[in-house]
Amino acid sequence: MTPRLLNFSPLIPELYCSDFQRSLDFYTKVLGFLVVYIRKEERFAFLEREGAQLMLEQTVNLERIWVSGELQYPFGRGMSLQMRTTDVEALYKKCNDSGAKLFLPLEKKWYQVEGKLLGNYQFIVHDPDGYLLRFSQDLGEKEV
Repeated sequence: MTPRLLNFSPLIPELYCSDFQRSLDFYTKVLGFLVVYIRKEERFAFLEREGAQLMLEQTVNLERIWVSGELQYPFGRGMSLQMRTTDVEALYKKCNDSGAKLFLPLEKKWYQVEGKLLGNYQFIVHDPDGYLLRFSQDLGEKEV
């Protein structure tokens, strides 16, 4: 596969995983991410979905692992990743139908920002290693 030219986001999370193929299948088959490029021998993939970019890696070379503590489930404690999507209901259904572990069911939530309310139609799902992924669709804004 020839890598295509890519506009790299200024922030691209790299998520360590305990089983590369299981995570890759979840991100591509359930969540709908596309593989931009992959280095199977290194158990590494760069993924993109509707402009959101992330990397998956199951470390092969222990001298090149960049973590500050032991990796224990759930990975990514204290962090969640929010990604915009255009059809949150369809994605929620796909996650639910796949048996993925849902953390927050689909909800409409309004957040106060500078005298206005900004709306999100959202849910949160665990990935196979417990990372929290919040998918949201914009509901617009309204006055407080």
